[in-house]
Amino acid sequence: MKNMEKELLCPVCQEMYKQPLVLPCTHNVCQACAREVLGQQGYIGHGGDPSSEPTSPASTPSTRSPRLSRRTLPKPDRLDRLLKSGFGTYPGRKRGALHPQVIMFPCPACQGDVELGERGLAGLFRNLTLERVVERYRQSVSVGGAILCQLCKPPPLEATKGCTECRATFCNECFKLFHPWGTQKAQHEPTLPTLSFRPKGLMCPDHKEEVTHYCKTCQRLVCQLCRVRRTHSGHKITPVLSAYQALKDKLTKSLTYILGNQDTVQTQICELEEAVRHTEVSGQQAKEEVSQLVRGLGAVLEEKRASLLQAIEECQQERLARLSAQIQEHRSLLDGSGLVGYAQEVLKETDQPCFVQAAKQLHNRIARATEALQTFRPAASSSFRHCQLDVGREMKLLTELNFLRVPEAPVIDTQRTFAYDQIFLCWRLPPHSPPAWHYTVEFRRTDVPAQPGPTRWQRREEVRGTSALLENPDTGSVYVLRVRGCNKAGYGEYSEDVHLHTPPAPVLHFFLDSRWGASRERLAISKDQRAVRSVPGLPLLLAADRLLTGCHLSVDVVLGDVAVTQGRSYWACAVDPASYLVKVGVGLESKLQESFQGAPDVISPRYDPDSGHDSGAEDATVEASPPFAFLTIGMGKILLGSGASSNAGLTGRDGPTAGCTVPLPPRLGICLDYERGRVSFLDAVSFRGLLECPLDCSGPVCPAFCFIGGGAVQLQEPVGTKPERKVTIGGFAKLD
Repeated sequence: MKNMEKELLCPVCQEMYKQPLVLPCTHNVCQACAREVLGQQGYIGHGGDPSSEPTSPASTPSTRSPRLSRRTLPKPDRLDRLLKSGFGTYPGRKRGALHPQVIMFPCPACQGDVELGERGLAGLFRNLTLERVVERYRQSVSVGGAILCQLCKPPPLEATKGCTECRATFCNECFKLFHPWGTQKAQHEPTLPTLSFRPKGLMCPDHKEEVTHYCKTCQRLVCQLCRVRRTHSGHKITPVLSAYQALKDKLTKSLTYILGNQDTVQTQICELEEAVRHTEVSGQQAKEEVSQLVRGLGAVLEEKRASLLQAIEECQQERLARLSAQIQEHRSLLDGSGLVGYAQEVLKETDQPCFVQAAKQLHNRIARATEALQTFRPAASSSFRHCQLDVGREMKLLTELNFLRVPEAPVIDTQRTFAYDQIFLCWRLPPHSPPAWHYTVEFRRTDVPAQPGPTRWQRREEVRGTSALLENPDTGSVYVLRVRGCNKAGYGEYSEDVHLHTPPAPVLHFFLDSRWGASRERLAISKDQRAVRSVPGLPLLLAADRLLTGCHLSVDVVLGDVAVTQGRSYWACAVDPASYLVKVGVGLESKLQESFQGAPDVISPRYDPDSGHDSGAEDATVEASPPFAFLTIGMGKILLGSGASSNAGLTGRDGPTAGCTVPLPPRLGICLDYERGRVSFLDAVSFRGLLECPLDCSGPVCPAFCFIGGGAVQLQEPVGTKPERKVTIGGFAKLD
């Protein structure tokens, strides 16, 4: 117990705790100190329960706490002003007021304002355990010497007994005198003499009942009455025995761990001491390096240094002269000296003409002195901040001299960072951050079993520029990435971790094929064959004019130039939200080409979309997987329904009759599992599943895009094919 005195000192009075109270922030403070702090804050009538102070025959003003006698009481006018403004308790205040006063206590330990509620200190628990620890510590180190009797006449004798009921210490004679036989006081049980009398148990400050439960929600001890009140309705309340056992087990376990790792503590102390020594050595080395650098400037800096010192010296002398003159002027204004003394002597002149002659000039000087006194300000500033020296990299400029700082934590651009065939990571430095010469990119998978020991990161060193490509990522995985910059001063802080989902299957690279089904009148394919736009034009308007005569609108289809015959494949595209109706999906290449080669002319007035003959083939193939699988998109929405995966989606005649719509994501992903005969449509940003449907994979399957009306589709470009643009910044060739 010899080294724990620091834990037993009150943060206010820096003495050992006396009747400590537990604040809501879990810190402790003496009750008398808390009252004094509240009094200084202007709170009146919130010092707690008066019965908590000793009420013994010795409770005279001379025996109370010295802190109470040192506290300055507020003046009567201040007390009236506080009462009128709503502080404290006063006649007429209702308990259930609309705006009850909230007592804020400035905790000296955590330097924060703690809310005490309406009752102030009266609503706080007394830390009896801390009192017992303080008392045991006093007895072990004999702090304060012997305890004297509080009832003896001076000089008091040493106390031999204490009484919890009377809250006082007695010698043998005084104890018998104040506990006579045949009275109720004779039944008081004597205790050992002490300076702090505690109640037998911890009492609820609201109901003066013994606490029996612990509210886990409020983290507060409660009594039986508190438990049934509305304040703790629905809270998780346990018996105090359970809370005692749980907290004791946790504390014991933590303490056992600390005591069992004393070697580790000593090792860490040695490491910290070594760090202190290394800091001293490194600091000295840094000073020497700076001194050597300044000396190395040589003749280039010598002339500049002399001129700057001369300028500072001249400025200093000028300011000192002006301030000295101002001091002399003000000293002449003192009573009986200088100008004031001379004016006092002139005022004694009784000869009026002589007085006027002498006082005219004196009056002007007195007027100037009065004006200077009323508008006083120092004649010169004492600050020399404008004379601070700044040196930059260029020796010729000699305008900026600052220690080189490490780069701040980069900010990863989540709008431009994505995972496709490769992971493209893009970042930037915060404004006003020191420049970085290069960067370190670290990444790891989060869906692999954790290995014992520290987390292992894969690292890319000396990355130039503010972007990086991570090649060959594992499919269907989650990667966490972070970046930090480096310059001559060292490595900076890491950026915030960013999690990226990789595609669930290898990325399929293909272009749009304009040889099948693409009408040049209505479809425009870009030169790189990665984007297509539907332009309805005049033929569609003519067809729309004959809608009432039974004419159907045409469907324009564009295929990919690659067919899938095995394995799993994934690709992504972006659909223009303003598209009227677009279908994105896959289909059997033979079925798609067969439909396109025999496509009827929907513009002709003789076109009959249905001859009326029902062959019954549709009923015969109900259970078979459809040859097409499409996702219907229109006007910024995705239609999810049973008809989305049927071949009717190709003709547009029998669309889904029922279903729900979801917002269109920035990019759509299509995952084809050829062996299983399944197609999944995903949100390519979050990889959230939208729809999964069967597909007939009895032959080659290729991507397909259908348009009804205006619309546009852009294939996502593989990351590996992006040309790297070189940008030269500060003499370094960087890749953008």
